[in-house]
Amino acid sequence: MARTIDASDLPPVTPSIDPAEVAKFSAMAADWWNPNGKFKPLHRFNPVRLRFIRETAERHFGLAAGLRTPLDGLRLLDIGCGGGLVCEPMARLGASVTGVDASEANIKTALTHAVEQGLKIDYRAGTAEGLLAAGETAFDIVLNLEVVEHVADPAQFLMDTARLVKPGGLMIVATLNKTAKALATAVIGAEYILGWLPRGTHDWSKFLDPEDVRTPLRGAGLEINETIGVAFQPLTGQWKLSLDTSVNYMIVARRPAA
Repeated sequence: MARTIDASDLPPVTPSIDPAEVAKFSAMAADWWNPNGKFKPLHRFNPVRLRFIRETAERHFGLAAGLRTPLDGLRLLDIGCGGGLVCEPMARLGASVTGVDASEANIKTALTHAVEQGLKIDYRAGTAEGLLAAGETAFDIVLNLEVVEHVADPAQFLMDTARLVKPGGLMIVATLNKTAKALATAVIGAEYILGWLPRGTHDWSKFLDPEDVRTPLRGAGLEINETIGVAFQPLTGQWKLSLDTSVNYMIVARRPAA
């Protein structure tokens, strides 16, 4: 029996912004892009992951380091892009960026901010399933950052997003490990004690062990290149790459060239 088509299967679309909405979404964009606002944790986390993405792409694609726009000619997808905090830096590095988010409000916010910055980014409201339904399977880089712990079926989501990676391309997944340490720091500490995130942002039962990520990626034909931790340094207030994957970690996978 054929599966019933639902909204998640529909191709993502770029919403139009009515002039009457501009002020509203500009205000929302200002909130997303305020480094001291409610998205402060993302702003603090962004430098380490942006540098990691750039350096990983340079190594994988044999790009010259130090160029102003090293990602020229590469097509990049940020799935679950939110307000565009990763899309915009990737566009500035030269990538042809598509940002997709299930929330139309997030997409309108990101689109408004990109226009204000003079950046051309292909923002669409929709899902990974919708991209596949539209025949989108040719991205050089797919970024899957802090998304998989929020979806209903993580294994299926990972397999679907892996199918969006073209032969020779990369996927980078960032998420939280299902450990007691992650519960203590990322949920109890960050949400209930320090107030870095709104309470209820994360559900520890949906956190994933690294093998829970690697297995569906392998099942979708990707090869695992690297698993690395990201750890918070309380003395400097910065995030650093680490061998400790017990809380935050990133996995790099590639689809073999045809």
